[in-house]
Amino acid sequence: MKTSFSLFLLPVIIGLSSCSSNKKNAEWVISTENEQWMMQEPIVPTSFQEGTTVDATINLQSSQQIIDGFGACFNELGWTSLSLLSKADRETIMKELFQPGNGANFTICRMPIGANDFSRDWYSYNENDKDFAMEAFSVKNDEQTLIPFIKEAQQYYPKLKIWASPWCPPSWMKYNKHYASAYNDNHPVEKFRNGLPADKQGREGTDMFVQDPAYLQEYTLYFSKFIDAYKEYGINIFAVMPQNEFNSAQVFPSCCWTSASLANFIGKYLGPTMESKGVELMFGTMERANEALVDTILLDPAAGKYVKGVGFQWAGKGSIPGIHKRYPDLKLYQTEQECGDGQNNWKSALYSWNLMKHYLNSGASAYMYWNISLEEGGVSRWGWAQNSLVVVNPETKAYRFTPEYYIMKHASCYIKPGAKKLTIEGEYTNLVAFQNPDGKIVVVMVNEEPGENSFNLNIAGQVYSAKLPEGGIATLVI
Repeated sequence: MKTSFSLFLLPVIIGLSSCSSNKKNAEWVISTENEQWMMQEPIVPTSFQEGTTVDATINLQSSQQIIDGFGACFNELGWTSLSLLSKADRETIMKELFQPGNGANFTICRMPIGANDFSRDWYSYNENDKDFAMEAFSVKNDEQTLIPFIKEAQQYYPKLKIWASPWCPPSWMKYNKHYASAYNDNHPVEKFRNGLPADKQGREGTDMFVQDPAYLQEYTLYFSKFIDAYKEYGINIFAVMPQNEFNSAQVFPSCCWTSASLANFIGKYLGPTMESKGVELMFGTMERANEALVDTILLDPAAGKYVKGVGFQWAGKGSIPGIHKRYPDLKLYQTEQECGDGQNNWKSALYSWNLMKHYLNSGASAYMYWNISLEEGGVSRWGWAQNSLVVVNPETKAYRFTPEYYIMKHASCYIKPGAKKLTIEGEYTNLVAFQNPDGKIVVVMVNEEPGENSFNLNIAGQVYSAKLPEGGIATLVI
């Protein structure tokens, strides 16, 4: 038995009637496990009839957050994988990702400050112990990877917004004097071991960064020099977050902080400096379902005045709804999509859809995927297999876009910066809806029910009828 879903959208313009002169065909596209991005014949609407069942109401007169955009993270292994391809193939991919009107339309992306788990190896911009003047500071490493990666994206979208966060400070700024925070020298594969002694591990709820004013001041200078260095390459960093996953002691570059110490760092050091440079400061990234950790920062008199927003990822998805409810005007970002297992299958794609839906329904203004590109298998420098938007075969020098890419594209291709998220009411909830600045309505929906299902969308007195296969995702633009 097929299920019928009817979505009722209130008029964009008061007094809009259901007469034939107001009929607008709906553009729509479908992706399934077996075939992605299938453009369909435009849907010709029929007049709405009394008695039609309404399973979801999309209220164009009740909007929510404004969307900043969609994107991903520039990682070193993303560039090294793309560099295996021909110049023509790499250009095709970058156009698809960043050229407006061409594909994914990415407009906002993240990058690391120094090494992260998908770097070629550990590094920072200054490993000279106690170089408090930062005389040895250098981004020369990035000239081989991150800088050309970003510059190529800028060729297709010069207005690309980029924000940055460290996974780890220079190792000499940590109490354990090591880039890692968790022991893994019992790893069965020697090349994935990090060399951290077991008695030097960090743990959640402690500070691994040296909480000395001289170190905090010089770490602020480190941020400042990073921003200035990248500006010399024509790359403007519009915002920073002080620490990736500040609760997590990881086997790869990482550094635990307490939220109280981050409040001190932001309020006395990083916040004033970033404000003077015209760079936004956001708190994050938040990877725990513990709203009190965010409250510690936002309610701190010194730190709170500098925080322009908060970023959430992984288990942080459990804290974003409550934070949005208590701070409805605060900008919230989803900062890193959960990474999968390197299989890049449709099951992961549907999981990604539900993550995206959760964050957008919880007030997120930006949604960012994690790895743009990886070699087949997606294994990091520290042995973790993950998914990506593009997979490169290092032997054949061929590439493919993954199912999760199409999940992203179904939203990012059509939902423009400045779009307003729209309120939805009713029993059918497996969808999100937006109104772009030009007035167009974008509805992204998924059928996770058994079998093919019919969807009837009532928009301003016009009914748009479409069928969506089991496990399929569709975008309609009206």
